[in-house]
Amino acid sequence: MTKDKIWLSSPHMGGNEQRYINEAFNANWVAPLGPNVNGFENDLEQYLGNKVQVAALSSGTAAIHLALILLGVKMGDEVICQSFTFSASANPIVYLGANPIFVDSEIETWNICPIALESAIKDRIENGQKPKAIIAVHLYGMPFKVKEILEIGERYQIPIIEDAAEALGSKYDGSFCGTFGTFAILSFNGNKIITTSGGGALVTNSKIDKEKAVFLATQARDDAPHYQHSEIGYNYRMSNICAGIGRGQMEVLDVHVSKRRDMNQFYNDLFENTDEVQVFKEPYSEYFSNYWLSTIVLKDYETREKLRLALEKENIESRPLWKPMHLQPVFEACPYYGGNVAESLFKTGLCLPSGSNLSENEKDRIKNIMLDFFEI
Repeated sequence: MTKDKIWLSSPHMGGNEQRYINEAFNANWVAPLGPNVNGFENDLEQYLGNKVQVAALSSGTAAIHLALILLGVKMGDEVICQSFTFSASANPIVYLGANPIFVDSEIETWNICPIALESAIKDRIENGQKPKAIIAVHLYGMPFKVKEILEIGERYQIPIIEDAAEALGSKYDGSFCGTFGTFAILSFNGNKIITTSGGGALVTNSKIDKEKAVFLATQARDDAPHYQHSEIGYNYRMSNICAGIGRGQMEVLDVHVSKRRDMNQFYNDLFENTDEVQVFKEPYSEYFSNYWLSTIVLKDYETREKLRLALEKENIESRPLWKPMHLQPVFEACPYYGGNVAESLFKTGLCLPSGSNLSENEKDRIKNIMLDFFEI
């Protein structure tokens, strides 16, 4: 008999999502606009604070694309991007005909390395092309080195796009991730801390930029009684139905963050008596991670694969850490700066089940496999 699947990070409904959806159906607001869209944006703005403006979109990828457009990125420009991330961080650069410049991570947060970043900037400037933007990622919910990265961006006058797709609810020095960059992006994909089924958001401190983003996201229709377009637009707006799910999810966001952090503590406790496993954790007191995914590093690739397959045999999902972008076939010709931190983490790291809805029975199944595998 096949055991029930334990997922890495499955959607977790809070209860009121259906009420917002029903209200949309009853009012016939089944469109990429409506009270749930406005309400969801307001919920996010209130949650993040710092007087941010939020535009609800169809995906986090769409948000990065619009952020690059709003920063004036065009064909032939260069954009620096953290290499250790999901491909959606880098793909929009190529949508615009611009060129990604990849940068390695540092070992404390696994995010973009300030030393390698500055080296990349200096070298690109010496080569006659100053980068137009820096995409820095809060990987697996862990904030990047915000103070250092913002200082570098300011010193060289290069705007930061903060990829907080995995980091809603995470904080650096008391402020929420998603409030530091010139632009920030969020994701509400089905596996994130909260979900709208599919969806994302662009965060900015400028009302003008939000209005421009919404304009571009709704096919750039000019103010005219007929359909008139002076710019290229996109079908990137979030639907009122999906936003209704998001409104219900916002009511349980803090609970979900707490439960994800409990899962990280579960793994810390589980592996406290073995030196064969290193659980990824906050490096300093300024860091507060939502631990979207709990991750571990093992001694070598072979051990990682044996554990992954042992979990798979028991119908438990796990996944290697992101394969760095500079190692991906589609980006292999792009410039890369740094060492082998990201590459080493990819070879030896594993994401473990981290959902906010994991039952005690599911935790016991995970625990028993780990105890047997590591002979703890």
